[in-house]
Amino acid sequence: MAIYHLHVKVIGRKAGSSAVASAAYRSASRLRDERIERSHDFSAKRGVVHSEVMLPEDAPEAWRDRERLWNDVEAFEVRKDAQLAREVEFALPRELSQGQGIELARDFVQVEFVSKGMVADLNVHWDRAEDGSPKPHAHVMLTMRSVDENGFGSKVRDWNATQLVERWRERWAELANERLAELDIDARIDHRSLEAQGIALEPQSQIGAPAQRIEGSGLAAGDSEADRAELHREIARNNGARIIADPSVALDAITHQQSTFTRKDIAKFSHRHSDGMEQFNAVVAAISNAPDLVELGKDGRSEDRFTTRQMIDTEQRLHHAAERMAGEQRHAVSNAQREAALAQAAQRGLILSREQTDALAHITDGHGLGVIVGFAGTGKSAMLGVARQAWAAAGYEVRGAALSGIAAENLEGGSGIPSRTIASMEHGWGQGRDLLTSRDVLVIDEAGMVGTRQLERVLSHAAEVGAKVVLVGDPQQLQAIEAGAAFRSIHERHGGVEIGQVRRQREDWQRDATRDLATGRIGAAISAYDAQGMVHQAATRKEARGELVERWDRDRQAHPEASRIILTHTNDEVRALNQAARERMRVAGDLGDDVQVNVERGPRNLASGDRVMFLRNERGLGVKNGTLGIVEELSKQSMTVRTDDDRSVQFDLKDYAHIDHGYAATIHKAQGMTVDRTHVLATPGMDAHGSYVALSRHRDRTDLHYGGDDFSTRERLDRTLSRDRAKDMASDYERIDPAQHYAERRGITFRERVVEIVRRIVPAKLRDRIEGLLDGMRSPGEAELDQDLGRRPGREDVGVRIGDGGPTPGRGNLATGVTRDTNVPVDAEAALPSARTKALVRHARALDAILSTGNADGQGSPDQMRELRDARSTFEKVRPHGWRDAEAAYVKNPELVREAGAGRVSRIVLALQLETEIRTGMDIDPGRRADRFVERWQKLDRTGQEQYQAGDMSGYNSTRTAMSDMAKSLERDPQLESLLANRKRELGINIDSGRRLGAELAFSHGIGKGRGLGL
Repeated sequence: MAIYHLHVKVIGRKAGSSAVASAAYRSASRLRDERIERSHDFSAKRGVVHSEVMLPEDAPEAWRDRERLWNDVEAFEVRKDAQLAREVEFALPRELSQGQGIELARDFVQVEFVSKGMVADLNVHWDRAEDGSPKPHAHVMLTMRSVDENGFGSKVRDWNATQLVERWRERWAELANERLAELDIDARIDHRSLEAQGIALEPQSQIGAPAQRIEGSGLAAGDSEADRAELHREIARNNGARIIADPSVALDAITHQQSTFTRKDIAKFSHRHSDGMEQFNAVVAAISNAPDLVELGKDGRSEDRFTTRQMIDTEQRLHHAAERMAGEQRHAVSNAQREAALAQAAQRGLILSREQTDALAHITDGHGLGVIVGFAGTGKSAMLGVARQAWAAAGYEVRGAALSGIAAENLEGGSGIPSRTIASMEHGWGQGRDLLTSRDVLVIDEAGMVGTRQLERVLSHAAEVGAKVVLVGDPQQLQAIEAGAAFRSIHERHGGVEIGQVRRQREDWQRDATRDLATGRIGAAISAYDAQGMVHQAATRKEARGELVERWDRDRQAHPEASRIILTHTNDEVRALNQAARERMRVAGDLGDDVQVNVERGPRNLASGDRVMFLRNERGLGVKNGTLGIVEELSKQSMTVRTDDDRSVQFDLKDYAHIDHGYAATIHKAQGMTVDRTHVLATPGMDAHGSYVALSRHRDRTDLHYGGDDFSTRERLDRTLSRDRAKDMASDYERIDPAQHYAERRGITFRERVVEIVRRIVPAKLRDRIEGLLDGMRSPGEAELDQDLGRRPGREDVGVRIGDGGPTPGRGNLATGVTRDTNVPVDAEAALPSARTKALVRHARALDAILSTGNADGQGSPDQMRELRDARSTFEKVRPHGWRDAEAAYVKNPELVREAGAGRVSRIVLALQLETEIRTGMDIDPGRRADRFVERWQKLDRTGQEQYQAGDMSGYNSTRTAMSDMAKSLERDPQLESLLANRKRELGINIDSGRRLGAELAFSHGIGKGRGLGL
């Protein structure tokens, strides 16, 4: 991946340096130093792929000779402590070819240095790390005096300004990212992250023993291995000083890949970017007191959670754009056009399922925003192909985009929608090209992998011009590399259509296993494959690797017509598996003669018959990062590959060297891939998202291998591969008003108010606040009535009253105002007749208006309070005690206020049912409360399993939500939690991990996931 590194230093005599010696070392040449009458010979040094002296206007042409240039510098500077040259060293993106890297370096040097009057000695090095991966970088030695045709003049003090170095850092990132986007390469660098190459968490232990200084070379201390440790400390010190001066730099870096963070994250970052305890403490203090730091409250693990005002602003812009598009209807497709597209698909033999047809109707309904959540292998691309025809018939231009090149290729191949990477698309917009219009439909595939900032930019542009956007993805698959879970958040706010009928696997039990993977039931999926003899344990990972390759070899010989891939988590394992697989191919005589070629990752032996993977997008060749194929012909200079979509691709290795063996790949590269057979090596770094992707790529069979040294038991394997690492959003937590937070941090006091409350984490003090607001809205008579009922609206759960029929989530028994012990399960939506639904929604809207704008005493404007009284009265008439039960539910889950006010009543219906049971069942003894909790949990679990088997994913999700709410309720009821401590097996908990009971319930049943917050 591309990394950011740009370091500036001065080469001077005070440190014992020689400009001539430094130039000889960087250019790998032999130069004569006239001042000391000695030659510096580094011509044996390898890795220098480009070397030239670049001159500004009016500079003497003789200085193109490197030896002449730096001897003149040495002669002109007479002081014994003279500063001779400035050096700028910067890393080149390793995704570039050598030619592209050299061109990029020359452009940067010309614009930033030479055009400003500096003489620049540019040397591009293409070194390699110990693992063979490239480390391309450039060294630029710059003169420090003004020049004209007569030679050197005075020193230019402005070139020493700190602000100029900051400009160089920023401009290098901008130029490199522009070039990467132009080349359709999905990689970016960020100068703000300060992640300079070589800085480690513990620098002293990571750098290694320094070598001895090169004797007699005249090189500066920083030029030898002996001084690398000091260089690392210097970088850390400089970074620390910059953070202390401007802590926003640290906040930008920390939130580059995560929307929220903890004190531990601050400490880790501060340790990496400071030198010594004193500076560490100063860096921590600077970050902790930064004006833009926003405290979100405690997460599910009782850790303080933070974000930045910038991240909150970005999320607000994202949701504003989404809401704006969702409210527009300007991209309608007629029924006739939709039916014609379906008929054309049927003629090609493609018959859409009911779910796919519903998804088609959803995204072609005219609204500006469409959201499709589809499990792996559910035929999303096929459905999009039909939608493309319908949109085209209606006169719309359809475009596709994805984060990675291979995902864009798969989208185009599966749907026929012309597609490109989002980075390439954004770059075009920046140049004023290919801008969206109101006649465009933009389909973004694998949207769950797109970070919040990038998706916000895309949606904001689309909303501005009136384009339609369709987001397609699965939030349970691989998470975004950058910060946020934007796709999941938009789906939760605006809804969408879910496609749960898996089509990729050919056998029913495997399709069921994929559904298990998609819903977090990783252990159940592994057990299903284990029962079919497809899970294999070896004593060690090394043995597991050997058994995997042996099985892969047998399988390829028995089924040569089938496509296959080996998948694992790390690049190191990929290299080992590629080598082992290739040895099997060699033994079987399936490879031609080896030819050693130099590719982007180092020397590789390749032969005709080799399986290879392309590692970089290249439009001219028609390949993407992740494209697979078989070598047909090759020499040291060129190669011909037959890709899996049966195209012959020929290229010169000097122009395109981003290729490697393709028998094995990382799981990350496999998202969007479909093959007949997969072989998976499990390692401890995997989680639920990687497991889902790895175990759902196949049509026919997958074999999972693991070593006992990594996983001592099957249970440990299940737990590791089930770890939920879903990314979060700042808006998943209590939303803090940034202006209020800014003032409070500075001692400015003003009256507290509730701005916006969102799902999941609601601290007790906030619940009390809302409870107080609701109490403040009651008239004296209403308060007396609550006392007569023996309860307060804010009372916590005290039990559940279950009748003979029992409640069914998604099909709940709703309180009708009649107290009874036997409840008949009815459809939750149908149980609320139109009048009741309208009353519930009206009441929620009235509450939301006051909670959003009311004063500290819970009083809104006279008109708002009048509307609330009328709404309560109407609600009471159609459902006795209804508004009281609703407000009790809102205290426990404030998000339900806004959700119900928007007309989404499924969850409040279930909450109303529970509040009725609490109100009518307060007199039950503690033992009976525990019995009823177990009964209700078991019934919900059975119902969920039935819905799951029937493919009713909407009902199943509602059931899981109800179970999650029950598990969380135990946090507020320690008495009931204690009573249930000895009844874990009845609740489906077979392994005691030591967690709190609510968290253990959630983990054992795979519920309450999706935000990485825990319980």
